[in-house]
Amino acid sequence: MGKRDNRVAYINPIAASRARGPANNAGPTIQDYLSRPRPTWEELKEQLEKKKKGSRALADFEDKMNVKWRKELAKNREKLLAGSEKEKDKKTTEKEKEKEEKKEKKEKKKKDKKKSNRHSSSSSSSSSSDSPSSFLTESEEDEKKSVKKKRKRKKSSARRASDSSEGESDAEIKKKKKRIKEEGDKDKDDTGRKRKRKAERSHKDSSSESSADTEGEEGADAKKKKRSSEEKERITDKSKKKRKKKHKKHGRNKKKKAASQSDSEPDKQPRRYGSLILLAVHK
Repeated sequence: MGKRDNRVAYINPIAASRARGPANNAGPTIQDYLSRPRPTWEELKEQLEKKKKGSRALADFEDKMNVKWRKELAKNREKLLAGSEKEKDKKTTEKEKEKEEKKEKKEKKKKDKKKSNRHSSSSSSSSSSDSPSSFLTESEEDEKKSVKKKRKRKKSSARRASDSSEGESDAEIKKKKKRIKEEGDKDKDDTGRKRKRKAERSHKDSSSESSADTEGEEGADAKKKKRSSEEKERITDKSKKKRKKKHKKHGRNKKKKAASQSDSEPDKQPRRYGSLILLAVHK
């Protein structure tokens, strides 16, 4: 079986375009654009004048429309103003009517009061002929008026006195302020001295307490050191005694072994290492 032929035919694009020949001109070229027909200066002036005339006609039309709109606006304003004037007239008439009604009510009340006073006066005159109630009411009104006048006079006199005393009171106020300041400064000095004394006392007390505490702590530390040293000595003594006992037992065991060996081998000469052991035991 042979390999497949995967080759593809390659065509040079430049050679293909040359073989096709020149392309057909679909649109205008640059040369056509440059050689286009252009208007002369006179034709251009005519075009500009035509544009100006068109703009003038538009301006005239706008002016006419503005005139119409102004007329319509004036009419609408007149209508609105007339409506607002009518509303104002209505409001004024309503206010006048309310005022008249209030006046009529007040007059009716006054008339009713007069009638009631007349009835009361007639009843009182029939009951007591010596002092009529009408005279009493008049006398009471006079007394009230006199009291009011006296109060007004007192107030006016008090105002005058206050105005006159303002100039004199300024110097007195300044003196009082100075006295108050001096008293405040003295109080501040006294409080500062008291605070210093208290601070010194508290410092002394705290120093004495701290010295006592330090002494107590030193004594406790010394006691602890003594106890710890005594405990250490006891421990060392116990350890020494234990070591001595161990050494004694070890020496006894060695002597027993040596004695047993000497009994079992009396004729044989003692070896060097045995003599050395015996010498170490004697020592």
